[in-house]
Amino acid sequence: MPLIVARNLCKTYTRSERAAGTLSAIGSLFRRRKVEIHALSDVSFSVEPGELVGYIGPNGAGKSTTVKILSGIIVPTSGTCTVDGLVPWSDRRQHVAKIGVVFGQRPQLWWDLPLIESYDLLRDIYSIGASEYLKTRDELVERMGIGAYLDQPVRQLSLGQRMRADLVASLLHKPQILFLDEPTIGLDAPGKLAVRDFVRSINREHGVTVLLTTHDMDDIEALSTRLLVIGNGRIVADGTTEMLHKRLELERRVVADIDPAIDGTGSGGGEPVRESERRLAGRVTEAGGTYRRTGGRVEVTVDPGRVPMPELLSLVTAAFTVRDVFIDAPPIEEIVTRIYEQEGADV
Repeated sequence: MPLIVARNLCKTYTRSERAAGTLSAIGSLFRRRKVEIHALSDVSFSVEPGELVGYIGPNGAGKSTTVKILSGIIVPTSGTCTVDGLVPWSDRRQHVAKIGVVFGQRPQLWWDLPLIESYDLLRDIYSIGASEYLKTRDELVERMGIGAYLDQPVRQLSLGQRMRADLVASLLHKPQILFLDEPTIGLDAPGKLAVRDFVRSINREHGVTVLLTTHDMDDIEALSTRLLVIGNGRIVADGTTEMLHKRLELERRVVADIDPAIDGTGSGGGEPVRESERRLAGRVTEAGGTYRRTGGRVEVTVDPGRVPMPELLSLVTAAFTVRDVFIDAPPIEEIVTRIYEQEGADV
């Protein structure tokens, strides 16, 4: 049974706008134009227990609005939503006891207090038993490597240290659902790796269900088992990265390192010199792909929908003595951008 269920969620904001120009601006002091902003439009999806779902989209697509509804912070204009059987904005006290939330650069820690005192306050807020709290806190602190900062005021921590500390804070009460909104924004490479490893471990080792919003596609590829793509306030794609690749039938690049001495290809490349290589080059070009051989390397770019990878690899190994081979897929950024273009979403 799904742990998170969203059905036909809509959220509309009303904003006042002033007209441009001096005279118009003076008149707008008395007559402001009301504009409706549709942050979410009929959003529906479900998340199973233990999933780690990437929720991606351009700025203004509705990602943070969705997380705020799921967290019980705001109420949708219409539609329904349950998280572990509870309506987030109606059953707020019970709901917040089951979830953890991290909002990018908006920490839940007390700015002027030492980090340890923020944790102690959260212990009281969530009514965590003393022994259970100490055990959980110490384990999380050790795993995130922030033990040396416990006595420092939060304001003195670096961005990466605060982010790791905020992740610990969100998990002190052992929630089974974690909402992460841009958890690696602004972090350096070591900080990102630390956060990713931590999120991956709590998902796999402790079964915590995670909904992750981010613009960092490396986060998505490293962590997510499933992608929800939102654009213009609506879900435009739902599936694994592999499914999105297949949906768009994007090209693949196959690079093979070969033995030029054995295969007689020489160091200057050139036209195919053997019948097996001619068959390979002909099949690729016939399918609209590209073929190139330079010294000890062969590069082939082709649509896998027209030349399946098993067939292509068979042709390559028949034509050459292959030392090494790898298949390069288009980056996730390109996949997502093409999905936006197909669905007419603003990028």
